[in-house]
This record gives sequence, C-alpha cells and structure tokens, in this order.
Amino acid sequence: MTAKRDEEKKKFEEALQELERVVERLESGELSLEDSLAAFEEGVRLAHYCNQKLNEVEKRIELLVKDKEGKLQLRPLAEADAQGPEAEGS
Repeated sequence: MTAKRDEEKKKFEEALQELERVVERLESGELSLEDSLAAFEEGVRLAHYCNQKLNEVEKRIELLVKDKEGKLQLRPLAEADAQGPEAEGS
C-alpha cells in the first residue's frame, strides 16, 4: 500500500472513530440543546466525509470474476453487480 493510501485509510478511520464518539455523546442525553446541535452538525460533516471516501474507494474496486468460459476477468464493481451472482461462477 502506498503512503498516500495509508494516509487516506488513517484519515477515514479517524473520522469514523470521531463519528462514533459524537454519536455516543448525542445518545448520552447529557448535552445541552446547543451542544447537541453542534455535535449533530459535526456528525453530519463526519458522515459526509466518510461516505465520500467510501464512494471513492468503491469506484476503484474491481472484482475478479469468471466469464462463461471459466476464465478469470477483472470487472468494475458496478458492472459485476449488474450481472448478478451468477457472473462470479459460484
């Protein structure tokens, strides 16, 4: 894995952990209304960031699947999903 990918993974994992902490704070019920709103806004920002990173990764993922002749082929995730599980040669 490249240094850039390691950094992206670290940032994603840190954002996800922070999102979990925000959710715990909100669920505790101990925050004032103003603090709850600020925590909620931070949670939305973190959720958006995590979702964006997952979408970026999904675009790069390719699945190894078997074609009708049994040959292994690389296909984009969206294309493999559209063909259904039979494309995987299960």
